[in-house]
Amino acid sequence: MLRVEHLSIRLGEFDLRDISLEVRAGEYFVLLGPTGTGKTVLIECIAGLHRPRSGRIVLNGCDVTDLPPEERGIAYVPQDYALFPNLTVFENIAFGLRVRKLSDVKVRARVHELAEWLRITYLLDRLPLTLSGGEKQRVALARALAVDPQILLLDEPLAAVDEQTRERLCRELKTIQRQTEATFIHVSHNFEETLAVADRIGVMNFTEEDAGRGMRLRVGRLLQVGTPEEIFYRPANEFVAQFTRAENIWRGVVRGQTAGWVQVWLNGAVLWAQVPEGRQVPKGEVTVVVRPERVRLMPAQTQLSEQMNSLHGEVVALTDKGAMWRVEVATEASVTVVALLSKREAEQSGVTLGQSVAVALEPSFIHLCPTTVTGTIAEPIGVEK
Repeated sequence: MLRVEHLSIRLGEFDLRDISLEVRAGEYFVLLGPTGTGKTVLIECIAGLHRPRSGRIVLNGCDVTDLPPEERGIAYVPQDYALFPNLTVFENIAFGLRVRKLSDVKVRARVHELAEWLRITYLLDRLPLTLSGGEKQRVALARALAVDPQILLLDEPLAAVDEQTRERLCRELKTIQRQTEATFIHVSHNFEETLAVADRIGVMNFTEEDAGRGMRLRVGRLLQVGTPEEIFYRPANEFVAQFTRAENIWRGVVRGQTAGWVQVWLNGAVLWAQVPEGRQVPKGEVTVVVRPERVRLMPAQTQLSEQMNSLHGEVVALTDKGAMWRVEVATEASVTVVALLSKREAEQSGVTLGQSVAVALEPSFIHLCPTTVTGTIAEPIGVEK
């Protein structure tokens, strides 16, 4: 298990601040966030390429903060793969093995074993300049895996490939991770890519602070760690909701709580949200989050149960998203509700532009979180059913 404890580091005008997280042995962990949040700096610290200003890096109970990179049992694949241009694919993969002074027989056996497994045997005599992006990635993976690392760090491994190739490589990476049983830490800014591979996710963002003398300091922080489901349905704050494309993100005011139910005022409309029994929600402003795929649309005259939240409005936009329709409804509460409906759902509900509809919001699907868009890891207020 890898444990990062209160790690901070200052590099020029960037400050990675007070990062704490645990990555379990054998899991696929993704650091997700926009460019410039410190994801690469964090994995470079884990790899031993930077000495943190404060904090510790602990691997399987041993403090490795001061160990050189080659003694950590960690392999790092940078975004550009960093293949040696003057060496063949064979020699690139063999490099770490030769540094460890393995015999030529063992080097050759290990290189061919990995090449066969990753389906790159036909590339062994070629130079990196002649390889495609996907081929370079597999060669870089083979070189990293050759030394049997405990942890493999991947910095934006799919940033330079097209969508179709990305989907295929996601499947390959996940398969490789499962077969090797190694711990993978993967940096990404792409949410769909993250969902395809991650066992757990750490979401990062940055703020800017006045550093004096007319300088601005960018501060990177870890906002939330959780499973894809937790990040997707229970974002810790408004930024996480925005970054995961929740779309329905509104400011509301908590007016009361009773027996696991919270009453929220939304521009004059009343919504009820379910929360865990016994959890007290402070009064005041909160962010209301409802994912668009959990919104139901019905004819305006539909009678809904008393426990179902409902808003009424008019369909103001319809967008064909392939397998789905994206529907925007301008409601009486002066908020626009976005729904994602399958083609079958849209056909059954008969949604058309300009139609008056009832918007049904299941209380267990309404999530409440702090209004801050950045900051330290926050405890979500609401939870899904």
